[in-house]
Amino acid sequence: MINYVDAPAKPRRTSGTIPLHGPDGFEGMRKAGQLTARALDLLYEQIEPGVTTAALDQIAYEFSRDNGAVPATIFYRGYRHSICTSINHVVCHGIPDDRPLREGDIVNIDLTLVVDGWHGDSSRMYPVGDISRKAERLIEVTYESLERGIAAAKPGNTTGDIGAAIQSFAEAERTSVVRDFVGHGVGKLFHDEPNIMHFGAPGTGPELRPGMIFTIEPMINLGRPHVKILSDGWTAVTRDRTLSAQCEHSIGITETGCEIFTLSPDGLFNPLNARR
Repeated sequence: MINYVDAPAKPRRTSGTIPLHGPDGFEGMRKAGQLTARALDLLYEQIEPGVTTAALDQIAYEFSRDNGAVPATIFYRGYRHSICTSINHVVCHGIPDDRPLREGDIVNIDLTLVVDGWHGDSSRMYPVGDISRKAERLIEVTYESLERGIAAAKPGNTTGDIGAAIQSFAEAERTSVVRDFVGHGVGKLFHDEPNIMHFGAPGTGPELRPGMIFTIEPMINLGRPHVKILSDGWTAVTRDRTLSAQCEHSIGITETGCEIFTLSPDGLFNPLNARR
């Protein structure tokens, strides 16, 4: 049974209990989401062959510091970086390092900035120079999958409607949806209820109600959906070494639909569109 409760002042994740946020929560998420989006916009001009992901991590950290925010991932379960950088066949949670990006790479950057206690969580795909048509197509499918999931995020629908919208489109495009990682409630907690599957059947899962705040973050593979975790305990890769892509928004359910908190101020959320 699912319980819906007014979001408490001192949040604590409780399985089966979904917090409903009021106007203050939505305003807090707007500020956090917009700062995260600005940081990801800033990185757009920095990504080119020869740049290291460690350098991008430093840029994100300095932006956060200069704007009075804190990257949520620093020291989260022992993680030591401001961003996750997932390149090519890395599905998620790639760790920044000193290896340079190469022409033709695709990289996902996942960033969560905490502003006044609220978590703005978002990720985007970035092409490194000229990329292959198959990489470009994967990114296009991933962004369209997110858009279809967001279109299903409205009162009266269910979390299963979001997953079904993503899965039906992605699989029709002969790609696969990763099952091992999901979206999640977000707000004053980094990870809260409910989990948002990116696959599933329409009409299943918790009902969507105004005040719910969560991420939608589909991970789409060119090959099979299976992943494995490397020995560092963080980096998830495709088992068949095919390309993977992800994009993510933080949203809130309103009376008529949903509000996206992490929209790009400069229209750079999908960098492929920005290049055209």
